[in-house]
Amino acid sequence: MATDAHDGPDQEAAGRGQQILDLLNKAIDVQSPLVRKNIARARQRNPEATPAQVIRNLERMYVSALTGTGAAVGATAAAPGVGTGVALALSAGEALSSLELSALFALSIAEVHGVPIDEIERRRTIVMGIMLGGSGSTAIGKVAGRTGQHWGRQVVAKVPVETLRQINKILGKNFVTKYGAKQGIIVLGRVAPFGIGAVIGGGANAALAALSVRAGRRAFGPPPASWPELTHSTPPTSEDSPG
Repeated sequence: MATDAHDGPDQEAAGRGQQILDLLNKAIDVQSPLVRKNIARARQRNPEATPAQVIRNLERMYVSALTGTGAAVGATAAAPGVGTGVALALSAGEALSSLELSALFALSIAEVHGVPIDEIERRRTIVMGIMLGGSGSTAIGKVAGRTGQHWGRQVVAKVPVETLRQINKILGKNFVTKYGAKQGIIVLGRVAPFGIGAVIGGGANAALAALSVRAGRRAFGPPPASWPELTHSTPPTSEDSPG
């Protein structure tokens, strides 16, 4: 009987963790085919923009979009007359949107740097590694057995897919722990009184965006001086099942 009592919470936690990873996989699957369109959007005002200029535009677009989404949902969720159930549902939907925006940003930066994103395991490593920040880069270097800067180029572009699978198992556990905890705090904040929810929602998302921007710069290093040959951004999705 004691074993059953312990199994319940463990199984429930495992289920929540898998839900978070399923959301991540869905976000990556949906956004991967849109990478080139996102880069084209960042270049539309200046088709002759350098990779460095495009990356800056991608960073600004990402921070603005993620902050705006969080503030809008926070304000709506905290509006008078909106029940807690509706507020939590809105926040859950925004969680997927924030994952999609983050996946699109991370994969777009990789594309500008010419890093391959043609395989699901590479895409997962890039997205989770960037969203996890410093802890992600540490885990990647440890499992890959490589040290040094710019893991996006040194690891993702060069190590075998089997090694990336091992990396992604560890990143997945860290992602569930950190991202799940952050989203829990953010969701609770968004059901705060009207006005406060908007500040918390926008501020929390702005912090997440800033973390990803810094992590992206560390992951790939200085932008290329000229445009590399773009990798394939629309791989088949038949292999996109959770690893």
